[in-house]
Amino acid sequence: MRFGKSGYSLSHCESQGGAATLKDWASASKFDNNTFSYLLSKLLEIRSLDMRSGLLVWLLLGLIGLAGCGATSASSNRPTATPTPPPTGSPSPAPLAPSHVVLVVLENHSFSEVIGNPSMPYLNSLASEHSLAANYFANTHPSIGNYFMLTTGQIESNDNNFAGKITDDNIVRALVGAGKSWKAYIESLPAAGYTGGDVYPYLKHHNPFAYLSDVLDSGVLAANMVPFTELPTDLSANALPAFAFVSPNVENDAHDCPGGVPACADSDKLAAADSWLKNNIDPLINSPGFANGVLIITWDEGDIADAANGGGQVATVLVGMRIKAAFQSNTFFQHESTLRLILDLLNVGDHPGASATAPTMLEFFQ
Repeated sequence: MRFGKSGYSLSHCESQGGAATLKDWASASKFDNNTFSYLLSKLLEIRSLDMRSGLLVWLLLGLIGLAGCGATSASSNRPTATPTPPPTGSPSPAPLAPSHVVLVVLENHSFSEVIGNPSMPYLNSLASEHSLAANYFANTHPSIGNYFMLTTGQIESNDNNFAGKITDDNIVRALVGAGKSWKAYIESLPAAGYTGGDVYPYLKHHNPFAYLSDVLDSGVLAANMVPFTELPTDLSANALPAFAFVSPNVENDAHDCPGGVPACADSDKLAAADSWLKNNIDPLINSPGFANGVLIITWDEGDIADAANGGGQVATVLVGMRIKAAFQSNTFFQHESTLRLILDLLNVGDHPGASATAPTMLEFFQ
């Protein structure tokens, strides 16, 4: 602040970027008009004051002015605190987005009859090298209700001779609604689109798609049920659908004796199924066209004497994209969780029946 012949100014406020005139200074000091007028009149009377009184007035005004400047400039010059960023955890894994999901269903053997059995070296190698659901149970006996659970989320019927039409929500409706392609590769199916009865070694009740109203009422969708021989053709042509259901015939799925013989040891049935997997599924796993795919191998039901949790404990093996290596899960699962997993992996929002509330199987992925 300085005092001169031509008037008064506030050098301190000017140096701080504050008010350059008395009126501005008063405004910066948050004085109202009456207070400002009073102070101005006192300043105009300064010549009548003696030096000591004048200095006192200027000292008081200076303190008030500094308070006003401080209210403006100090806050503007105060350092702004930099917020501490929250700690960063492990990055979230990329979402699962396989191009293909393949489900293979074998027949009528419990977990204890399969895992560790030397008659099935190939399947056991997949179970030990990839992922195994070690607490997985079928839902019912006999077969047909389990196939329906895998496709509709409901048992629907326990009669293998069932001849009706299933109108409930189902995997075909969910996939088509989401714009996803599908095919059922059924070994020994008499012809593409065939919806008739058994033609040995093809059994209709091992093909749940042949009962769904969506398929029965549409020739286009029925044509998605094809003989298994089309799978290698589609694979080599890079035409594998988003979802593929694979069912060996009853001589190759451990249901009946191989070669159509009337009687054999159970080890023969298992060895035939294992050989079929090695010859037909191993090429799929190792195909460049399946590099971004997920394979699920399960059994429709356990041995007829095994009624644990409805259908007995069965071995379910997962292989493929981002599947954990040498992993076993002890989480309780049933077939509705497999249905949910298929739809979750393909980003399908519709979850038929019990699959909507089934435990998720995403723990098998990394």
